[in-house]
Formats: sequence, C-alpha cells, structure tokens
Amino acid sequence: MPQHLNIALIQSHLYWEAPQENRTMFEEKIDSISNEVDVIVLPEMFTSGFTMNPEHLDASEGIKTVEWMQGQAKKKDAAIVGSMVFQEDDKFFNRLWFVQPDGGLSTYDKRHTFTLAGEDKVYEKGEKKIIEYFRGFSFYPLICYDLRFPVWSRNAENYDVLMYVANWPKPRIEAWNTLLKARAIENMAYTIGVNRIGHDNLGHEYPGHSAVYDTLGNPIAYSEKEEIIYTTLDKAHIQSTREKLKFLADRDDFTLK
Repeated sequence: MPQHLNIALIQSHLYWEAPQENRTMFEEKIDSISNEVDVIVLPEMFTSGFTMNPEHLDASEGIKTVEWMQGQAKKKDAAIVGSMVFQEDDKFFNRLWFVQPDGGLSTYDKRHTFTLAGEDKVYEKGEKKIIEYFRGFSFYPLICYDLRFPVWSRNAENYDVLMYVANWPKPRIEAWNTLLKARAIENMAYTIGVNRIGHDNLGHEYPGHSAVYDTLGNPIAYSEKEEIIYTTLDKAHIQSTREKLKFLADRDDFTLK
C-alpha cells in the first residue's frame, strides 16, 4: 500500500462565467505539471467563479466539465478534484467532483450554502458526506463555507485527509487561515485548502492563501500568488501521531440529524 501521496494545488484566477475559457486555462496549467503527482486540486466553482446566476451557464457545461476532468485525470494518471455549477432536473448545485484516473467519480453537494451571498436561495443544499479512497489514503472533500462548521468536518470516519476547495475573499482571509489550522489539529488529519486568487466581476478580491497542514497543525505548504503548489503526504506521519497522542479516541459520541 502506498505510503506517500504527491499533491498539486492549483491556485489560479478564474474567468467569470466562462467554462470553456477556464477549462482551457486549467488544462494548460495541468499540462505544465512536470512533477509526479497523484492528486490535483482545483478551486471552488473553477469553471465560473462564485456566481449566483447559474442560469447564465448552459446546462450542458456541467457534463462537459466532468468529461474534461475524466480526460485530464487519465492523461496525468492522477485524481482531479474541484467544484462547479451543475444543473440537474432544473435545480442548481455547487457540486464537487472527485474524479479518478480510471474515470470513476464521486460527488459531494455543498452542505453549507453561503447565506451572506444568497447561495442558499440559488443552489440546493447537500445532505450527504463522501469519503473517497485513493492510492492508500482516505479523503473527506468539502467546499468553502463548510470550513466554518466543525461538526460537519468532524473526523468520525478516521479519514486521512480533509480537503476544502474555496472562493474565500480577502476581508475574511484570517478566518480561513485560522480555521484550516484548527480543522487539522482537532481532526488529526492532513488538511488541504485550495483558494482562488484575483478579482471577480462583482469586485471581490481573493488572496489565495492555499495551504496544507499536517496532523498537528504545522504548515507544510502555503502560497499567496498564482502558482501550482506541491506537497507530499506521509501515511506514517498520520499513523505515528495518532498512535502516540490518541486524541481521536477521546471524541464525544453524537449523531447528526
């Protein structure tokens, strides 16, 4: 079973409500990856930016992007992860896709829609977690505003990696920094956060701060500029810290309704 996993985080600007332009841009960035990687992580709504007007996007764009992700995953022999606007049965979802190199995929619909921006009025709320297994590691992928809710992030499944894709704006970036570190510490899991960078068409600025923290909350990767960020996860680090400290064994038991 693999003991190490190589991760690439693509911290990028986004073209506003322009799926084809974004796919072309991300394909160029993915093609530029010369390192051997196992997982490539893209930001939240990576084909459109954080739009509250999903009707501006053709309904076919979701399927086109999923097929594009499958092609990229096969080409790079790596899993591709990111969320997008997805239309299904006349409803809109902020849906994350975890796409494996063999074409297999899992989806997660954002549980905590961002009420401050009216996301709750536009996108359907997700109800189910997913735990994805890939190359010896278990992943729990979430989306942006989910970061503020530790109960939903809680490591009840003994997952290895907690992952957030985001469009997190500059005025609240210290909350992003602090909460990513906190989620890593309390869940004793590698915690990955991938934010976008640049400005959107509504005037919001996004400063990046994509990062990876180890199981003790130590930063092992971080960036504030447009770039691809590389890091390696170590299975032995997870096992040794959990066996030594055993904090997860003292968790309170409860269930979500």
